[in-house]
Amino acid sequence: MGIKADSWIRKMAIEHGMIAPFVEKQVSEGIISYGLSSYGYDLRVSNHFKIFTNINNTVVDPKAFDANSFIDFIGDVCTIPPNSFALASSVEYFKIPADVISICLGKSTYARCGIIVNVTPFEPGWEGYVTLEISNTTPLPCRIYANEGLCQVLFFQGDEPCDVTYLSREGKYQAQTGIVLPKIR
Repeated sequence: MGIKADSWIRKMAIEHGMIAPFVEKQVSEGIISYGLSSYGYDLRVSNHFKIFTNINNTVVDPKAFDANSFIDFIGDVCTIPPNSFALASSVEYFKIPADVISICLGKSTYARCGIIVNVTPFEPGWEGYVTLEISNTTPLPCRIYANEGLCQVLFFQGDEPCDVTYLSREGKYQAQTGIVLPKIR
């Protein structure tokens, strides 16, 4: 990158709108931390969740996803059932430049509780709120705290912009808002 990673992220967030709202330092007192870190950014999970349920005895099919497989929940603390998962959205909106790709990894506080956060890379040219998949791998219910840190985004900058960006190929999740379920074109 040529400059310190945290300085580069701060510059990209403030001058180019890469992360909004942007928190310039780690906030951690009494909560699961979020904000700018040494080499990344700890994003927050919003207070809107879709909790998976098998009440309809549906087959999970990414080509024909049944939205009735989820129960909507809005609140400060979401309880994910044992061996299940929930979808949520980030508080932050991301605009990834054409010469940057990012990887999102779960925070250790949740990982130590059996919570796995799965997010695909933020591709060059992608923008939107991040749809987060939160898996509870334990045989017990687990709590997720809204408006607190859930995962860390790591940014990697290339030497030059890529030829084909997510925006230029009109990616199906471009500029997504809220929690976006799987879709096929």
